[in-house]
Amino acid sequence: MAPTILVAGATGNTGRSVVETLSKLLKSSKSFSNHRILALTRSQSSPAAQKLAQLPHVEVAEQNWVEITPDWLREQSVVRAFIAPHLQPNQFAEESTFHVAALQAGVQYVVRISTAAPNVRPDYTAYYPRSHWAIEAMLGTPEFARLQWTSLQPNGFAPFILMGAAELIKQYRKTGTQGTLSLLLAKDAPVALIDPDDVGTFAAHLLLAEDTAPHNKAKYVLNGPEDISGEQIVELVEKRIGAKVENVVYKDMSFVDQMVAASQESKNVISSIKTAGVTMWEGKCTASTTSQAVLEIAAPKRTPEDVLKSLLDE
Repeated sequence: MAPTILVAGATGNTGRSVVETLSKLLKSSKSFSNHRILALTRSQSSPAAQKLAQLPHVEVAEQNWVEITPDWLREQSVVRAFIAPHLQPNQFAEESTFHVAALQAGVQYVVRISTAAPNVRPDYTAYYPRSHWAIEAMLGTPEFARLQWTSLQPNGFAPFILMGAAELIKQYRKTGTQGTLSLLLAKDAPVALIDPDDVGTFAAHLLLAEDTAPHNKAKYVLNGPEDISGEQIVELVEKRIGAKVENVVYKDMSFVDQMVAASQESKNVISSIKTAGVTMWEGKCTASTTSQAVLEIAAPKRTPEDVLKSLLDE
């Protein structure tokens, strides 16, 4: 079987861009021309999966990455892999199992998605950044020396944060009325929101690096190309509706209450997500913090306005 680049969660937030970019890059790659891209999905029949299956070098398979074993990786001849883990409280258990399997199967290199760099520390109050810190700490131990890896630490994803703005614009264009504009950002703190496609594009370039050693154990910070504040998002909305926004709630994490109510997990753990935006509100997630390697290899391009246009199908 051909040596394989595995993309776990290929139809997800960042995975689709990883697959699409890998397919494009393989067209002109001499070193990896005999490699295949194995795109994992929960449903091969979904429109997104069917679209990926039509790309050169791509094979789509139904496989839950949390059930992957060393034998499966060997059978599929996986040499490099991409993984964007979930953010459930059992993330560490399931993602660490994947990395142990990769180590045992002789996988050469893994690129993983982490979370905003200022949050990835052992004492952060929200639970999932601690899980990312623990995974990075584990991968950095001598026991994992045979597995090269890179952790990508992206800023807040622009589509998620701009969704409320897009919905208000759509509502106003349809009905002429406004609801409350709910924004995760602070009114005046600059944040360089990033598009998930830009994250996937960078990850794909790493996966096809001739020499992955310079990126081994690296933790790359990814931000969008420009900063924006909550107040500036309001201005983008007002420009499109031709009216003043009547009601705005900044730093709105009320959606977490719905998560707590719907979850079977510890309410104390899930509610800790309310603190995930603190470092953005403190101005610690600006474009100036982007890692130099990111700018040199595949600099993010899509601005908040670009993303808003796509959400509005403009």
